[in-house]
Formats: sequence, structure tokens, C-alpha cells
Amino acid sequence: MKFGPAPLNESIGAIVAHALRIDGLVLKKGDVIDAAHVRALEAAGVREIVVAQMEEGDVSEDEAAALLAKAAAGEGVRVDRAFTGRANLFAQEAGVLVVDAANLDRVNDLDETLTIATLPPWRMVEAGEMVGTVKVIPFAVPRETLNAAMNASNIPPVRVATFKPMRVGVLSTLLPGLKDSVVAKTLRVMDERLAPMGGAIVAEVRMPHEAPALAEAIKALAPQCDLIVVFGASAITDRRDVIPAALVEAGGEIVHLGMPVDPGNLLLVGKIDGKPLLGAPGCARSPKENGFDWVLQRLCAGLDVSASDIKRMGAGGLLMEIVDRGQLRAPDADHG
Repeated sequence: MKFGPAPLNESIGAIVAHALRIDGLVLKKGDVIDAAHVRALEAAGVREIVVAQMEEGDVSEDEAAALLAKAAAGEGVRVDRAFTGRANLFAQEAGVLVVDAANLDRVNDLDETLTIATLPPWRMVEAGEMVGTVKVIPFAVPRETLNAAMNASNIPPVRVATFKPMRVGVLSTLLPGLKDSVVAKTLRVMDERLAPMGGAIVAEVRMPHEAPALAEAIKALAPQCDLIVVFGASAITDRRDVIPAALVEAGGEIVHLGMPVDPGNLLLVGKIDGKPLLGAPGCARSPKENGFDWVLQRLCAGLDVSASDIKRMGAGGLLMEIVDRGQLRAPDADHG
């Protein structure tokens, strides 16, 4: 593509590089110059104009944006019509945005003329929400550059894992002093969390905060549910604590205890009969965002959550300062 000032008599069919307003004539960036434009410009005393001129083998910005966006869009993503060198990507249904950052980087690394941007990976998105955009920087790009970008990613780097209608069982362990109103609020908050994801609580059981009683409840509930969530009367502090011990006693396995997300550090992820089980941290009783939400959303979108996945949540995992802790994260605080 040629770019720069051109005599008017050589500019017909070229693309206007910068908006021009003169003597009532308005040429917008991206307009294609025709003979009428040239006559009007000559009458206004203009002798040359800055334009972009496509050469053999070039692909226009809109065509390039549309093709690259189509190559980038995976399952659950639709591409809007390209305009001014931009094609936007939208979620077809509610779910979790999955971005293959390595593949996305390969495209952005290839050439400065082609760019892809997305929302943060693993974010919960709604149907119709914009999740990404492809922008072609110049007015045209060589076809070989576009082809290389379209082939740089071995899989579409942007997809939405749509939510499944999960049947959720909730177990609450009890200790003296834990009010019924707290348990009731916890269930209400859990219902509100699941609603946007199409999930629902199908069973709710309460028992003493003891491993044998909880183990029996886990075994009884597992066949009825796609996911079990345990709200303990006391926080999990060790793999040998009540909730992880009960999971193992019931025949399940501990996938990971703890997470580098605050609030949400004391989360347990486990499995029973191949189905996920979450030991909820205390902050999950509140509707405020915490690490529990990040894992719950992925599970409700049918995504597996491994120990490795959890360990990689630390970047961006500091969600808020909890004032009533007395600034425990401050350098001069007592971290004992």
C-alpha cells in the first residue's frame, strides 16, 4: 500500500487518509475519492491530498478485519460486520470467556498492522456482550501478512464456554452459636450466584460439624447433583480438617486446598464420583466477588479446574482490602 500526498489527478480511487473540510466539501477518513471530489477540491484551490492507495495483493482493512476475526472466533462467539477496519466479537450465550493467550500473542506478535484485544480471560460474560475486537491499523495489508496471521494460531484463540444447567447440592455444617439466619442468608446468596449461570440448588442438608456426619451426607447427595458445595461452620485450615477429611472418608479426593486469591484463600476443591465438590471459604457467604466465584463460574461452564489452574490465579487475585482485619497486608503489620 502506498501512503502520502498525491496530486489530485492521481488520487481518483484512492482512500482519504485524513478528514478534510473545505468550502462546504466534507471528506471523511476512509472515503474513496471520485471525479466529483477532485473537481470540488480543484475549485477550492487544493492541489494535492494525503491518501492511501492499494497495491496488487493488498486486502482492504474491512475485509482483513472480518477474515481475521472469523479465524479468531471459536465456539460460542459471533463476529459483527467489519467497519473502519474493526470487527467486534460477541458472546452468543452467557458463559466464561476462554482466551488462549499464547495463540493470541502469536497473532499480535506477527505484524503491527493487525491486532486482537479481548476482555480479561476467565471473566463471566453475558449473551450479547462484546468479548473482543480485531483492529487493522492501516487502510490495507498485504494478503501474505493476513494469511500468516490467520494461520499463526493453531486453534481459535477466543471462545466462550457456555453455562450448563447445574444441579447443585448444598451441605451446611453446624456448631453452637451459628445462627439459622446465617445459614438461610448463605443459601439465598448461593441461589443468587447460580441464577445468572442457569444453575439451581436441588438439595440442601445440614449436619453437625463432624467428619463422619458430613461424609455420610456427601455420599447421599453425590448421585443427585452435578456439583456439591459445603459451607462449614468453621473455616478449613488443614487437609486433615473436618471438610477435607469427610470428603476423603466419603471416597472422594482433594484436588487442591487454598488459593492465591483474597478473599477466597481458604477454598477447597475436590471430587466425588467424578463430580466437583467445593469447600467454600467464609467469604462465600457474602455476595461480594471472591475466589469462590472464579472457580464456581468455571465449573458451571463445564470447565475443569485443576490444582495448576488455581495456582495461576494469583496475578489479579487481590480483589479487595478487608478493613476489619486492621490492614494485615501493610508492611508494618503483624502477620503471625
